Amino acid sequence: MPSAAKVSKGSLLIAKPFLGDPNFERGVILMCEHNEQGSFGFVLNQTTDLFLGDVLDETIYQDITLHLGGPVEKNTLHFIHRRPDLVTGGTEIMKDLYWGGDFNVVKTLLNLNTLKQEDVMFFIGYSGWSGGQLDDEIKQDSWIISNTTSDFLFSTPPGNFWREILRNMGGEYRSIAHYPIDPRLN
Repeated sequence: MPSAAKVSKGSLLIAKPFLGDPNFERGVILMCEHNEQGSFGFVLNQTTDLFLGDVLDETIYQDITLHLGGPVEKNTLHFIHRRPDLVTGGTEIMKDLYWGGDFNVVKTLLNLNTLKQEDVMFFIGYSGWSGGQLDDEIKQDSWIISNTTSDFLFSTPPGNFWREILRNMGGEYRSIAHYPIDPRLN
């Protein structure tokens, strides 16, 4: 879907190559909320060197990488998943994708290996905009707006996410996928 699309819950914000904000360089953000009061989401393609067990008091037997959800409140932990049959209390973001839910159940299911890491992503911090701020950035042509599926979100390696989503969009976006990070080095 081209950038003429409107942002909504479940949309992807794809940073244009020359956005100029190091927090979002080549970033792809899953929008969890967008309304007059503001917007928030999670950067899908920035990982940390930490695992979930590194930030919890409890032991987590799976080594689940933490993503950097954005520059806001990096002392908070969030998760998205595609298993509402196992994790209750989540908010539907789009078809087959939920934000949050009963975290105690998540920890137990991870340790029982009932909830697999290909069905859940954890984020430190989030990306947020005050009311109207994101709309202004979109009007300034800073973002490309698209949609995807939960399968794509969970099966695409973070390091390939920006390029793959643009390639899948085709047309002019396919060529943007090949822009160098610093064109002066070409």
